[in-house]
Amino acid sequence: MTGGVADIMRMLWRRLRATPRLDYGQKLHLLATLPLIVAAAAIAMLVAHESRALSEREIAALEAQLIAAKKDELKNYISLARTAFGFIYGNALPDDEEAKTEVAQILAAMIYGQDGYFFVYDYDGNNLVAPRQTWLINRNWAGLGDANGTPVVDELIRIARQGGGYHSYVWKKPSTGQEAQMVSYVVGLQDWRWAVGTGVFLDDVLGPVAAARSETEAQIRRTFGWIAAIAFGAVLLVFASGMIITVRERRLADVKLKRLTQRIVDTQEEERGRVARELHDSISQMLVGVRYALELARRRLALGDERAGESLSAGIEHLNGAIGEVRRISRDLRPGVLDDLGLGPALQTLMEEFGHRTGMETEFETVVFRNRLDQEAKIALYRIAQEALTNVEKHSGATRVSLMVRGHKAGAMMRLEDNGCGLAHSRGDDGAEGGLGLRNMAERIEQLDGTLRILSSRSGTVIEAQIPLSHMLPPAGPVAKTKDSA
Repeated sequence: MTGGVADIMRMLWRRLRATPRLDYGQKLHLLATLPLIVAAAAIAMLVAHESRALSEREIAALEAQLIAAKKDELKNYISLARTAFGFIYGNALPDDEEAKTEVAQILAAMIYGQDGYFFVYDYDGNNLVAPRQTWLINRNWAGLGDANGTPVVDELIRIARQGGGYHSYVWKKPSTGQEAQMVSYVVGLQDWRWAVGTGVFLDDVLGPVAAARSETEAQIRRTFGWIAAIAFGAVLLVFASGMIITVRERRLADVKLKRLTQRIVDTQEEERGRVARELHDSISQMLVGVRYALELARRRLALGDERAGESLSAGIEHLNGAIGEVRRISRDLRPGVLDDLGLGPALQTLMEEFGHRTGMETEFETVVFRNRLDQEAKIALYRIAQEALTNVEKHSGATRVSLMVRGHKAGAMMRLEDNGCGLAHSRGDDGAEGGLGLRNMAERIEQLDGTLRILSSRSGTVIEAQIPLSHMLPPAGPVAKTKDSA
């Protein structure tokens, strides 16, 4: 930019000296433009400097945020893994080899993404599980370091002995064989002297950051070129236009942010209200019944009445009902079978419970495609099915419901069909609620770049959700077997 401005100033000065026929006013006008160009150049350099500094701060914040998010994701993966084998480990003795083998098989089957997997080392440095790098298994790697001399296995074992934590080192990516920076989170199974962990490669995080920094530098260079190439008036016009656009975009962004925040608050309040109604209408009444039964049993015991046992039995029955309601509400909020077994078994359980509760005839069909859906797609399809079944129960008057889930070349598809009266004839006074349910389903699909089709008539309703191929994970290798059906 400095060279471009200097060239413009030299050109103007040569023209001023080489044009004797200019009158005094014209020369004064040309001389007056020089400080304006210098001022414009100074402003441009200042703006560029501040833009670069602001961009660097934002990029640094983005990088820290992405790495923190990846670390939280790793911790969540470990929590899911511990949930998957916790009941086996909790009931096993330190020398239970059969339980150790079963847990190792579970961890070997839990692969995710392109390079994600769980690894296990015992405290002596022997690798027990490494599904994407099988050459590590059954070999001792004590003292192993990375290309930079950072200890890897010994440090992971040390962290595991202390309970758990993060460790960063250079490691080969299973998908490419190239070395890249990796962050792992490891925990210790102290009874078995195991270090269990998983990791993520930071090049997937640092790549967008580097691209953003490169784009920022390229944009700054382009801005310098435009400012050096155009006249001072065009610079002012562009600057003014940029300021107007920036202010307008900020205002639009503020409006959108406020709307989104309000929507989140409304959704939270709606969910809290639903849980509160569930607690009040079911659990609260059951607990009141338990209290009355126990008080009656206490009075009968004080009077020596032989019917005190009947009151205690009634109180226990009410308490069992309350426990069942708590489990049902917890399952509705976050079904454990979805995390433990996958989408197929979760939907099958949902359909079975729906049939038992409503008395409707249910049919469930799925094609096993071996843990091919990512977590977001699983949760979205499960919630859509849950929302659709709620609408069927409340509004359709149907007697039969069928649900089908399968994968195909373009992604995955879920189809729910009933023989009710259709959407147009079922809304009545509850049309707003039905509309909210359909909007929630549509928004979940839109977040996954999928499509939602709804076909309704007097003979029934069909809801079909399509998930694109981008949410289908690569096929698992022969080592990475899994119990998950979807």
